[in-house]
Amino acid sequence: MLDFNEVDKGFDIKKATEEAARCLNCKNAPCKGACPVSVLIPDFIQEIKNGNVDKAKEIIEETNSLGSVCGRVCPQEKQCQSVCVRGIKGEPIQIGQLERFVCDNGDNHPVRSASTPPKEGNLHVAIIGSGPAGLACAGELINNGVNVTIYEALHELGGVLSYGIPEFRLPKKIVQKEIKNLQNKSVRFITDVVVGKTITLQQLKEENDFVFIGTGAGLPLFLEISGEMLNGVYSSNEFLTRINLMHAGDFPNVDTPIKIGKKVAVIGGGNVAMDCARCAIRLGSDVALVYRRESTDLPARAEEVKHAVQEGMKVLELSIPQKIIGDENGKVIGLEVTKAVIGELDDKGRRSFNEIPNSAHVLDVDTVIIAIGQRPNPLLSKSDNSLEINEKGCIVTDKKGESVISSVYAGGDAVTGAATVILAMGAGRDAARAMLEKGRII
Repeated sequence: MLDFNEVDKGFDIKKATEEAARCLNCKNAPCKGACPVSVLIPDFIQEIKNGNVDKAKEIIEETNSLGSVCGRVCPQEKQCQSVCVRGIKGEPIQIGQLERFVCDNGDNHPVRSASTPPKEGNLHVAIIGSGPAGLACAGELINNGVNVTIYEALHELGGVLSYGIPEFRLPKKIVQKEIKNLQNKSVRFITDVVVGKTITLQQLKEENDFVFIGTGAGLPLFLEISGEMLNGVYSSNEFLTRINLMHAGDFPNVDTPIKIGKKVAVIGGGNVAMDCARCAIRLGSDVALVYRRESTDLPARAEEVKHAVQEGMKVLELSIPQKIIGDENGKVIGLEVTKAVIGELDDKGRRSFNEIPNSAHVLDVDTVIIAIGQRPNPLLSKSDNSLEINEKGCIVTDKKGESVISSVYAGGDAVTGAATVILAMGAGRDAARAMLEKGRII
């Protein structure tokens, strides 16, 4: 059985040097323009060529405080690598692997001091949520001498980086290292605080010059079909949180159990669905991915799909879930699906699908994991109705990230809905710069 150790081991110095040598160091640097946080990609790659990994890491950290994380989980193939000139007639430069190599192996000093240490008379900012948006916001602020306090609802820091992404894709020691760097720079972290319950948004606003909301999208979406309340049905959020944050995969050595059967259906097609499937495989289950379009349309990263299939995941494409079937004791014993055919492109540019009449059949499964997306948790917005919320439950902000409440900013999945780590980081950094500008720090 597979374990939870990291699968992709990354580059060694020889491979990194060889890959860096392929970079053309383009003057217009389209790769930089395609990066949501505008990492100086040709510049850091040039330092790898020069044999100066420490300098390369310094360049990355000018705009990206979570390089080791981004090198592992960002969809580079849809961003920086998608516009690499090398990719026109061959393979693009593996920018993500180079970023990971640099940030894993650059200066290993335990403390990175802030360029301008915070002082009591400087600005004070409260950040709600310790996920990628909150951490990126904190990094930008602390480097400009701002006093920063991050409030986290859970007992462990990192947000989705800790509870959502499995160890085999993102080791938690990497996340904790980046958090430690912020702590060494005097960022203050307070856990087990549910803003909207433990403390109010208004209180934070009164006690600080600015507030940033980076609470992510932690409310799971469901299919609204019969049987979703049966024993043996998990949302992706619960399933991954039990494994990643509460270490249920190591039960009974830990206190958190996880009940999972031998035949698991994962409904969905994104990266979260792949994470669920790969975790279930590691827990000893046979796993089938139930997806309503063709496998070529899967929105998950090609690399993640490849790993999942190699590890044993079967893809049941063109399959539409209709109902979850239970026994007399309320336990899952099957999933009824109908077959589909692909239709024309829809208004989002994706191929539509149509159900084939009389094609219903039952899959023999005893566990169903629903991984079709998330939306922001309404707890905070319901506790303070001053915030403007759109029809998807997301906080409405202006272009600089400021909400309708003056000096209260928001960014990441709480604003966009579920997206990528790097987009959340970009939003956190941009909001920090807007606060610095408004507070006349820059």
